[in-house]
Amino acid sequence: MSGSAHQTDAPKVTEREARRVAEEAREQDWRKPSFAKELFLGRFRLDLIHPHPLPDEDAELEGAEFLARLREFCEKKLDGAVIERDAKIPDEVVKGLQELGVFGMKIDREYGGLGLTQVHYNRALTLIGSVSPAVAALVSAHQSIGLPQPLKLFGTPEQKRAFLPRCATTDITAFLLTEPDVGSDPARLATTATPSEDGSEYVLDGVKLWTTNGVVADLLVVMARVPRSEGHRGGITAFVVEADAPGLTVENRNAFMGLRGIENGVTRFAGVRVPAGNRIGREGEGLKIALTTLNTGRLSLPAMCVAAGKWCLKIAREWSAEREQWGKSIAAHEAVATKISFIAATTFALEAVVELAGQMADEDRNDIRIEAALAKLYGSEMGWLIADELVQIRGGRGYETAASLAARGERAVPAEQVLRDMRINRIFEGSTEIMHLLIAREAVDAHLKVAGDLIEPEADLRRKGRAAAKAGAFYAAWLPKLVTGPGQVPTSYREFHRPGHPDLSAHLRYVERGARKLARSTFYGMSRWQGRMETKQGFLARIVDVGAELFAMSAACVRAELLRTTQGPDAGRAAYELADVFCRQARLRTEELFGRLWENTDDADRRLAKGVMTGRYNWLEEGVLDPSGEGAWIAETAPGPVKRPNVHRPIGG
Repeated sequence: MSGSAHQTDAPKVTEREARRVAEEAREQDWRKPSFAKELFLGRFRLDLIHPHPLPDEDAELEGAEFLARLREFCEKKLDGAVIERDAKIPDEVVKGLQELGVFGMKIDREYGGLGLTQVHYNRALTLIGSVSPAVAALVSAHQSIGLPQPLKLFGTPEQKRAFLPRCATTDITAFLLTEPDVGSDPARLATTATPSEDGSEYVLDGVKLWTTNGVVADLLVVMARVPRSEGHRGGITAFVVEADAPGLTVENRNAFMGLRGIENGVTRFAGVRVPAGNRIGREGEGLKIALTTLNTGRLSLPAMCVAAGKWCLKIAREWSAEREQWGKSIAAHEAVATKISFIAATTFALEAVVELAGQMADEDRNDIRIEAALAKLYGSEMGWLIADELVQIRGGRGYETAASLAARGERAVPAEQVLRDMRINRIFEGSTEIMHLLIAREAVDAHLKVAGDLIEPEADLRRKGRAAAKAGAFYAAWLPKLVTGPGQVPTSYREFHRPGHPDLSAHLRYVERGARKLARSTFYGMSRWQGRMETKQGFLARIVDVGAELFAMSAACVRAELLRTTQGPDAGRAAYELADVFCRQARLRTEELFGRLWENTDDADRRLAKGVMTGRYNWLEEGVLDPSGEGAWIAETAPGPVKRPNVHRPIGG
């Protein structure tokens, strides 16, 4: 097949149809308060996160005891260097983790799990991820997006009894949504699930790509399209599928620049029969199930980013104390000191965000869909910068592999591996670009509810008139509240102004003012572009990034105060210092983002990109050779019989 063509059975859909599918999968209502939602609306609801929520004492004790056992296992049984070298997680490691209960951390005790809190689950992933991100990815893909979570939320009692004990003890699970020609646009999903005539089963046909855990999984959560027919509402639907089902083949184990031990593959379904009782939820609810699962599932990735931050800080500190240049340690040079400061302050903030979001998830008092998405977005972006700064601090040794360092007698520091491992975080479980759009949609939800028809091109005059009246009433009450607030009162948030500590109350006043400015900016954007707002992705991304910085500043300040009250004066003062410097750095980034809302190169960038795509600048590519191999840009996705040997490898098989 040539490199310019590919075959696909993905349905052709319009932009409007794709948007409708995504919109229908959204959770439409806000039944609980949301700190982040209020923040984007210009309301700084500090009361929703302060005092910082705390775990139940018994849950804290049980979690701490488990983490102690897990730490001992990681120290004695888990060798990240071996996994990196062999590009494989040893079976005995997986079995040891299963015996320890790691694969059932979030599964209720009645089904054989440990029933740990989200907070302790996050901490476990941080611990595992510090030794081997590949193992952390295996555990996370199993519990955060694999079968346990959707069954917990949407499964029937029969399904829970049948599958959850297996998930907790013996079986590995995977989540299959992406296809070779379908990424973040599920409206084009090509894998089908055709009901049998008697309705007792479905027949699956199609190909799934980047199936993390798919190579070794025993159970799969598969998203497939049920054709609409009599008695079947159709739509994208979730199914539990046995990995050894006839007609199911893992055709390839994929290899990546990082996470070398990850068991990620290509899975083909050719006439795979699935009992109707294995359908999760109703037909057409698959995407909603996936998105709801990710509301807390996304917290696993930033937890692993915290692991990288903590390790990078340790290495940066130890190396910078050892390495001398021009008569003093490199840490004494401002150029390196600023990097160490960034790593330390940002790691503190990332942990604050993950801990706060995890506690809020456990409390179940707030809707954290935006908070979890912000944690994923911010953690992946800032975690990557932290890893990059460590490589720079290490210099040539940062670019050298750990094995090479060890071979010539130096400490085997895998800085370049961490950089490679971290890079995927900005792509999977929602790329940065998709996360910007997802969060932006939630951030402007209140505006769309009151002004939807007003900016809807196909709405008639009558609908627009009703929308105008509704919007007028909303904005008449809302806009005046964005003019002044506690952020302009010097005595606000005084509980964060402690003698002998940096003044965090000033930063919280900045957050309050920033939230109102953010809301005003969003309103100005909607007023200016109206229905074209959704095409202004650069503007929306900056709006979201401002919100992420304000959320992280809030979490850092609240965590500093928590540590002051629970860990004693010395720890509290140190936490205040970290939070203060982080907020200073975040405020500079925020001001730059605010400025770039209105002064940017977005229009020029679009024009230039259009010229690139029409061939106007092809001459710029001359003078080089393309080392790429032959093949299609996108592999053939047409359903059909198995074409390659099955590389499915159940643990111990």
